Amino acid sequence: MSSIAKQLQVVNARIAAAAQAAGRNPQEIRLLAVSKFFDAASVLEAVRAGQAAFGENYVQEALDKIAALKLAAPEAQVSWHFIGPIQSNKTRQIAENFDWVHSVDREKIARRLSEQRPPELPPLNVCLQINISAEDSKSGLSPDELLPVARAVAAMPGLRLRGLMAIPAPTEVEAEQRVAFRRLRELLVMLTDAGIACDTLSMGMSADLDAAIAEGATIVRVGTAIFGQRQTH
Repeated sequence: MSSIAKQLQVVNARIAAAAQAAGRNPQEIRLLAVSKFFDAASVLEAVRAGQAAFGENYVQEALDKIAALKLAAPEAQVSWHFIGPIQSNKTRQIAENFDWVHSVDREKIARRLSEQRPPELPPLNVCLQINISAEDSKSGLSPDELLPVARAVAAMPGLRLRGLMAIPAPTEVEAEQRVAFRRLRELLVMLTDAGIACDTLSMGMSADLDAAIAEGATIVRVGTAIFGQRQTH
């Protein structure tokens, strides 16, 4: 068994244990393997070990991997998730090549994705990114901005608003981690109470996925614990 396959087993076991501790069904939680800065061979190794969803931050790097994977494993049923900051000049490539976008933080960006989603493809699944810890260094909507933007995005053709994503300020204290994740869950409840059907909380990474699962995460984004330390560009 390859090292990536072993690490996937470890991460999936951790997700299952966290779900059971929270009284949840592990099947409700999807593992998104964050493959940025790792090559197509690493992604292929993960696919062969049963991983089906991959998260990328940089458009061109992702497109190269998507093309390489189609050549190496044309039969693989893989979904590609864009999780990085979105520049206006990249929306067409994202709309044409990804299945999910987790990092929509402006109505303008959502509108471009909607207009540029090819009609022959299913709607693009989108999450609105919330700056849950109010950090100047992070993008995302403030909680006060969420409802009007969510209403607008939910009405856009070519998109399907699925839920919310956040990257809270890092802390090693689980109680503090849970507070931030709980806030995000409460915002999702607010949307559903307002008649905006959503089912996704994209939250939790290698360091804090246990707390995220305890607070209702449906997608956890894990890179380092699967692929190892990144070699940055």
